[in-house]
Amino acid sequence: MANRQLTGVLPSQGYPEFELGKSRFNQAIYLGRYRHMLDIIDPRTLFTSTKKLQDSLKLLDDFKRGQLPEATTDKQLWEAQKIKNAIIHPDTGETMYRVWRVSGFFPYSCLVVAGAVYPTHYLPTIIFMQWLNQTQNAGINYTNRNATKDASPSVFLKAYAGALSVSVAIASSATLLLIKAKTMPPTTKMIIQRLVPYPALALGSVCNLILMRKSELKNGINVQDSKGNVIGTSKIAAKKALIETAATRAVLPLPIIVIPSVIMSFLDRTKWLKRNLRLTGPLTGIMGMVCFAISLPLSIALFPHTSQIKVSELEPELQSRTAEKELQYNKGL
Repeated sequence: MANRQLTGVLPSQGYPEFELGKSRFNQAIYLGRYRHMLDIIDPRTLFTSTKKLQDSLKLLDDFKRGQLPEATTDKQLWEAQKIKNAIIHPDTGETMYRVWRVSGFFPYSCLVVAGAVYPTHYLPTIIFMQWLNQTQNAGINYTNRNATKDASPSVFLKAYAGALSVSVAIASSATLLLIKAKTMPPTTKMIIQRLVPYPALALGSVCNLILMRKSELKNGINVQDSKGNVIGTSKIAAKKALIETAATRAVLPLPIIVIPSVIMSFLDRTKWLKRNLRLTGPLTGIMGMVCFAISLPLSIALFPHTSQIKVSELEPELQSRTAEKELQYNKGL
């Protein structure tokens, strides 16, 4: 209460007391992280005007300096921080490209996902969709990277080429094997064909992420104390950040591929779909988009955006620089 009297912020129903740089929701539990991620991926922030962004940044700066306008509420401050987090990179302070912001992940990627799960044997289509998917992944990985120790553009171009090669090779090889599998029952072949995109998407996404951000393993990332002071650079924290992010990227495509495949395996037996075979592709694509919308916040909420690491697990030279037991770092998305 003393802190609220000091800042002059008015309480808002349904909103906790505002904390600069903190999440509105409890990051120690999965539900809190899920609700936090729903805020981050909110596509409405894509339509934020330049004036609204500048007003939000000014309001947060006024809070930091203790010079807030009269009658400022917790709701206004949380909304301002939500806009800042959605548009401004936490490390560089620069405006992120609209198409590759996390809030644009679903709107700009849904058609890519629909195309990636579309059942087809046509190799050029498979290669094109993998290229489109990995191009989008590369942009998202680069835009939402931990940029405390940045790398040259050539590193990211090599990473993009490597990830694209992996995903195309997996999808193409599996498709060619299915085409040549003459003795395989048609139903089994169709199920496997529908599941082929998963290893291509998952391994391609993980490779894309690791190759795109491998400079973090070499240079380390900044770790901070509870007050936001940079204690130093840690390669151990960088490794932990990449493992956590890679896990979410491996989980994300699973429901997108598996759930439509299971549903379609049952629908394939119905007389209605047998009479309307042209609807197989569109139905699979629509289900893939729906599953993508549901699984996106569920998967990226597996780990906090701002993660913690025990000081005892860090490099010896960092352990001697702080009395705190845990430090934090930007995991990236």
